[in-house]
Amino acid sequence: MKTITPTELNEVRAKDPSAVLIDVRTPVEHSQAHVPGVHLMPLDRLEPSALEAAGCGKDTAVYILCQSGGRAAKAAAKLEAAGYGGCRVVEGGTAAWMAAGLPVNRGSSRVISLERQVRIAAGAIVFGGVLLAQFVNPAFIWLSGFVGAGLVFAGVTDWCGMGMLIAKMPWNQRAGNAACATK
Repeated sequence: MKTITPTELNEVRAKDPSAVLIDVRTPVEHSQAHVPGVHLMPLDRLEPSALEAAGCGKDTAVYILCQSGGRAAKAAAKLEAAGYGGCRVVEGGTAAWMAAGLPVNRGSSRVISLERQVRIAAGAIVFGGVLLAQFVNPAFIWLSGFVGAGLVFAGVTDWCGMGMLIAKMPWNQRAGNAACATK
């Protein structure tokens, strides 16, 4: 997988304003802040055929952003498996882009970030499991153990089922349609 820094991408865009940028975050994350000119294609709905329909050839350079780089790497792998050889993951994602002081479009959405939503959900389930084990039935401790094992699995494999589930929740989809032409 090839990568590019936000600063390097900004230089590429200065030379070629038509460079293809894809944001694979949720619609709500995108509406909070995004790189100007980026196309929203959430990871859970990303289809290589959408690039072809948008006029991108398989040799076109495609720059992929998410919040910090993890989802973008998954998107690049999916696109590369479909024959798109010009994929570049933006190192550090949108967070690094903003940290570099580069321009962003900001919206008014105030939904908590997906990463924080996962931490809140996991913590609440673990805490609930401990309380249930203490006051209802000791077997509920397995609920906490299951979530703990899931977090270890997510850390080792960089695949988080809870994150994917939470990303599909209605409050994370409200910001509008996720079409390639959305900017």
